[in-house]
Amino acid sequence: MNVHNAELSPAEQLRANVSVPFSSATAMPKSVYTSEEFLAQELEHIFAKEWLCAGRADALKEPGDYLTMDIAGEPVIVLRDRDGQLRALSNVCRHRMSTLLEGRGRARAIVCPYHAWTYNLDGSLRGAPGMTLNEGFCKDQISLPSIRCVDWNGWIMVTLNPDAPEPHEHLKELDNLVGYLDMASYTETFREELNWNTNWKVLGENFMESYHLPVCHSDTIGGFVSLEKMTCPEGFPAFNYHYIFKTDDAPLTNAHPANTTLTGDQRTKTWLISVYPALFITLTPGYFWYLSLHPDGPGKVKVLYGGGLHPDYVNDPQAQENFVKVKALLDSVNDEDKGCTEKVYQGLLSKLGGPGALSHLERPNFEFAQYIASKIPG
Repeated sequence: MNVHNAELSPAEQLRANVSVPFSSATAMPKSVYTSEEFLAQELEHIFAKEWLCAGRADALKEPGDYLTMDIAGEPVIVLRDRDGQLRALSNVCRHRMSTLLEGRGRARAIVCPYHAWTYNLDGSLRGAPGMTLNEGFCKDQISLPSIRCVDWNGWIMVTLNPDAPEPHEHLKELDNLVGYLDMASYTETFREELNWNTNWKVLGENFMESYHLPVCHSDTIGGFVSLEKMTCPEGFPAFNYHYIFKTDDAPLTNAHPANTTLTGDQRTKTWLISVYPALFITLTPGYFWYLSLHPDGPGKVKVLYGGGLHPDYVNDPQAQENFVKVKALLDSVNDEDKGCTEKVYQGLLSKLGGPGALSHLERPNFEFAQYIASKIPG
């Protein structure tokens, strides 16, 4: 079958693309990045059904702390309720369907900006001005619909799918790999929201492979990378990963000198983890950073970008100073990735461009393509 046959749908082209052995694989067809039709399928069959990351649980510390997000067109509030539990609710008023909250903040109650219908932090309706003469109105029977939300190792995971397996269940192999680092114990120190001019999969694939590091990041981290020493193990159905080792004198990257728990390679190993569909984590013994993605059209992607410190470093004054430098480096690396991934999307729109053969260092990209193909019907 001709993978790039224009008579095939993007989904059919993708299935043909991943039907060959990895040794014969090419990059995904252009249509799966540029097609509005394929994006609609991704939103329906992936983003509306899988677990997505809203950030770190410690970003919502106190009752009433909230953030908002959009999942496949569905407005969502994630908050810490009065019992201290994470909760996700519909961000749409039960009256005339205005959206309720915006951005991030802290609220004693959820008040609609249109008619001031007011909801408790558990979603129940507290008050509705001007409704006393409506005999059919029963305040006690009205509440904001709940949405599944769990704390998975310190990550806020949200899904619209009532039947999706719990993250602790379908990511148990990842817990086995990196559980010794206790991701839940890390403290977030920054969180930013960006919008890039590329397809979400281009940015996801960029994170999954370190093949691009020497060139795309030649002004920052590229000189510290050896392609000859890179390996890409086979991934799992719910995620892929690879790892690298840093020198002992790399600030913050390695275990704190006072740490006696981590031994051997554990002290210097950096993990690069891609949790399908759209959470990408760099995890070191000293700090972490992450990207959580959501499509904003075929050629735009919403990027949640955050990171922070291992508990051993949180109260270390020198570590705080070093993290300022690390954050500056991460920002520079992110800017380089933005430039590279936006150039890829420009190329995807060309008539003469076409996907080429994959390197052995791009195994995660092929596995990601297999994952996408497995979720899109037709």
